[in-house]
Amino acid sequence: MTEKKVLMKADHVKVYFKGKSKKSGVVKAVDDVSFEIMEGETFGVVGESGCGKSTLGRALVRLLKPTEGQIYLNGEEVSRFKGEELKKMRKSAQIIFQDPSASLNPRRTIKQIMMEPFEIHGMKGQDVDARIQELMQLVGLDTYHLSRYPHELSGGQKQRVGIARALALEPKIIVCDEAVSALDVSVQAQVLNLLQELKEKLGLTYFFISHNLNVVYQVSDRVAVMYLGKIVEIADYAQLYEKRYHPYTESLLSAIPQVDPGEKIERIRLEGELPSPSNPPSGCRFHTRCPKACERCKQEEPVFKEIQAGHFVACHLYD
Repeated sequence: MTEKKVLMKADHVKVYFKGKSKKSGVVKAVDDVSFEIMEGETFGVVGESGCGKSTLGRALVRLLKPTEGQIYLNGEEVSRFKGEELKKMRKSAQIIFQDPSASLNPRRTIKQIMMEPFEIHGMKGQDVDARIQELMQLVGLDTYHLSRYPHELSGGQKQRVGIARALALEPKIIVCDEAVSALDVSVQAQVLNLLQELKEKLGLTYFFISHNLNVVYQVSDRVAVMYLGKIVEIADYAQLYEKRYHPYTESLLSAIPQVDPGEKIERIRLEGELPSPSNPPSGCRFHTRCPKACERCKQEEPVFKEIQAGHFVACHLYD
């Protein structure tokens, strides 16, 4: 059996922002996160809005620079890249944004939008035209769409353009930042199927961000659960569904509608508001809402550790 290769690695990554005022302090959007993404897998990240998922995804493709920590792509430390090195790295790591309408320039035709990645990297000519036509076919759009403007396309078609643009320079990894959340449910399924087909056909790797566990389970090989800037659990999707260790993961999974009426999972409702990332709770950040919290949880931050093969968790219950 061939051992899987690590394509991307995050090592103690932190992304902090200055607050809007002196009183608001520093916003710890991503706070000491480590994981590896294997070549050819879909690594899903799930959590409530504001937990730092999108910030982490943007840091991986260097749209944001980490405050601390290292990010590696194919063994190279890309977190230190600047200028031409960073520009070259962007060929290998791309992003599909949540809102296709906001991510496409309304004043440019689809052809002009598709030309942008090639123009940035000094590529032009008949080969580029042929590549653009190939990309349109790959994402299920006709070439006549190239003369249209974004407002003339449906939401699903616009997101297909966003996917085609991300594929333009043949990246190794694509960050899908809530790539289907702005679409109708029926269109979501079509775009998810397309992403899966492209992954298999082109050998892609995805970092797939969503607040919807159903969507994450459909596409992911492994799932990371994120809460208030921290990853609290990582496991294979089947392993996580069978046995989740962190109370926050339990609460998320209990919210999934059950297809089998005989399978009853008690709904776990979290009390209280999500704390502010500029002033996170001491100890375990989840202790203010956790139904299983003890005194130790309030004082001591749990260590993120492997408790069985491939299953990592940060919780005092399993020390």
